[in-house]
Amino acid sequence: MSDRRLRFALCGLVLLTVLYAAACTDRGDDPDAGRGAPRTAAVPPSGFGGLGSASPSPAPAPSGSGAPAPAGWWRPAVGATWQWQLTGTLDTSVAVDVYDVDAVTTSAADVARLKAAGRRVICYVNVGAHEDFRADAGSFPESVRGKGLEGWPGEKWLDIRRWDTLEPLFAARFKVCKDKGFDAVEPDNVDGYANHSGFPLTADDQLTFNRRVADLAHRHGLGVGLKNDVEQARALEPAFDFAVNEECAHYDECDTLKVFIAAGKPVFHVEYDVDTAAFCPRTTALRFSSMKKKQDLDAWRAPC
Repeated sequence: MSDRRLRFALCGLVLLTVLYAAACTDRGDDPDAGRGAPRTAAVPPSGFGGLGSASPSPAPAPSGSGAPAPAGWWRPAVGATWQWQLTGTLDTSVAVDVYDVDAVTTSAADVARLKAAGRRVICYVNVGAHEDFRADAGSFPESVRGKGLEGWPGEKWLDIRRWDTLEPLFAARFKVCKDKGFDAVEPDNVDGYANHSGFPLTADDQLTFNRRVADLAHRHGLGVGLKNDVEQARALEPAFDFAVNEECAHYDECDTLKVFIAAGKPVFHVEYDVDTAAFCPRTTALRFSSMKKKQDLDAWRAPC
């Protein structure tokens, strides 16, 4: 066979081999076959089917569920020192980390002065009782006003089930706090279910209301504290940023509030009738921010 004919035969053989290989590897059932763009390797998303290198991200928690909240408001630290003054001429000279003062009688200038000195400021707001001495008292319908609070003239328990009526009123109050420069709110009287309120309030009614109040504060960019309601502290801790307590030592309830400390949230605590020597060793061991105050909550304080 001549060299020319041999080379022709060999070329033909190579061509047939290539065509045969292409026919064998053709995947007629592949929808991507024949596309010009290269295919990405078939690697499942991270966490897919439990086989990926990382767990899937959790779905966002619904508002008010008590899941960790996104950044946007102040959260005090365990052990922060504090002053609580609701009556008398405000003394801004106390060397503490946090002030808790009245929403109405404290001016924006007072708040600015405290913050310029490095203090954080909590806004006291009564959400569980109607106060006839407040400027917005007439905005609360008679139908939501119940029995009077024992020992507190001019105050009546509110029907906390009437959120449709109460929410806009509290929203207006929280806005005042925010506009004045406060960092957080202390919503008072959030335990009407455990008192003679004049309404058939249940523990579930209270849990729902308290969580709504916490969510409302957060939506205004404010931290929020659970005031008393010690019996429901464990259930409510996830929704709140700190606790404010009166007389847990006197009533032997302080251990119930340890859930806040365990969650990295402070307990701002006062006693009125118990001497500091009697309660400070216990509450200091619990890492509470404790002090003795007069019940009218003027400027006087005796911290642990």
